[in-house]
Amino acid sequence: MGRELYVGNISYEASENDLWRLFSVAGTVSSIHLITDPQTGQFKGCGYVKMASIEEAKEAINSLDGALLNNRLITVSEAKPPKQREPRAVGSGRGRAGTPFGGKTGTASSGRPGTASGGKTETSAGKRPGTATRGKTGTAAAGKTGMDSRGKPGMDTRGKTGTGGRTRKGKKP
Repeated sequence: MGRELYVGNISYEASENDLWRLFSVAGTVSSIHLITDPQTGQFKGCGYVKMASIEEAKEAINSLDGALLNNRLITVSEAKPPKQREPRAVGSGRGRAGTPFGGKTGTASSGRPGTASGGKTETSAGKRPGTATRGKTGTAAAGKTGMDSRGKPGMDTRGKTGTGGRTRKGKKP
């Protein structure tokens, strides 16, 4: 058993000083760490208390598990060691190609990212701008209007418009 304890079901109104006073009854408190949401900074209702010795940690579990702190019954148990995580590659997320939203990031023939249809960013229902329904962004499909390599609108990468494969002058190749 270690000296670090997990404390759960802490009242959102409780402070580090409240925990320090409560746990000092069981022994010498070395440190207290309250868990907060990284984005909002809001207290999550749990934390870690490190005691000076293993005997004091055992005493804190025996005497304070189920104790009342700011009108809530707290739970006190031995803290489990953190799980070993595999190192993640940079950009690895939920999807393919290292993008966090599952799409392939690319550029249309205009050279601008996420512009596949006439310079407009594609969106699909429920997804972020720049992601098409198949998860590929910025790829002008054959026969679709987009931008040619010179940046002219209405042409795909082969120099054809999106009118059934006809060239600019309206003749079939």
